[in-house]
Amino acid sequence: MIKYLKDENFLEEVSNGVVLVDFYADWCGPCRMMGEILENVDANILKVNTDTFPKIAQDFGIMNIPTLILFKNGDNVGKLIGLHNKEEIEEFINKAK
Repeated sequence: MIKYLKDENFLEEVSNGVVLVDFYADWCGPCRMMGEILENVDANILKVNTDTFPKIAQDFGIMNIPTLILFKNGDNVGKLIGLHNKEEIEEFINKAK
């Protein structure tokens, strides 16, 4: 399930279970490609637009997009930077389960 962050409730959104957060921007070509890949991944996914929420991106040290950060019950348990295929993303998520 893909959900877009709508307000400043980021910590609430990642506090329960395993949540994959996709930091992206609308103008970013690789981000659009990653979005298409994520549509086929069976996981709780939260998309955070770095242009809309720059403070959240800064808090997590996002220097490049797309960046995926995996949270388990609110704890940051891993990060992937750049474009990755579906299998790599699923393997990344499964390590946290």
